[in-house]
Amino acid sequence: MAKHGKKYQEAAKLVNAETFYEANEAIELVKKTATAKFDETVDVAVRLGVDPRKQDQNVRGVVVLPHGTGKTQRVLVFAKGDKAKEAEAAGADYVGDQDLINRIQQGWFDFDVCVATPDMMSEVGKLGRLLGGKGLMPNPKAGTVTFDVTKAVQEIKAGKIEYRLDKAGQIHAPIGKVSFDAEKLQENFRALIDALNRAKPAAAKGIYLKGVAVSSTMGPSVRVNAAALR
Repeated sequence: MAKHGKKYQEAAKLVNAETFYEANEAIELVKKTATAKFDETVDVAVRLGVDPRKQDQNVRGVVVLPHGTGKTQRVLVFAKGDKAKEAEAAGADYVGDQDLINRIQQGWFDFDVCVATPDMMSEVGKLGRLLGGKGLMPNPKAGTVTFDVTKAVQEIKAGKIEYRLDKAGQIHAPIGKVSFDAEKLQENFRALIDALNRAKPAAAKGIYLKGVAVSSTMGPSVRVNAAALR
């Protein structure tokens, strides 16, 4: 078992591991227990009452956090002609078609999100193993395969994040930085939870939000009263 440093151990003393805190209390604790010298990310972990092995219980989607994540996303857009010009005008960091495909095939990955117009997907699909392995493959469900490149780029820049169920039946997502005001973190947290509640599969039975916790990058986990969020 990995040993934690003195700062972590002191911070952990502020958190009662047996207590389920209200969301606002949990976020305040996360801010207090963030001791790293850098601006740590605040992460949310949600355990869902679904079976990740069943396609009809898959949970995946996007949400625009009202106050962003605190990180500037570098957006790459695969597009041609007028759509390429539109993407550039919307603020995309990289725009192109075969030239960008060639660069990626040569090992270039200096971007965070990929958007593609539908007519480009036959070519972009050839990058499936390269982009898919890094979670960068454009996907219609995530709104990253679209002809409305202006909306896609602007939403990503504004703080749109994608969430998806992992093999353990959990969702992990960032909701900002510890430097954010507690109120902004609470609003981002609420936006994520509301999106997850709306995404509940019809096939899911029993308790849906089974467990919720928040933490900073280097800080202890704080359990949240999930019952109050259902």
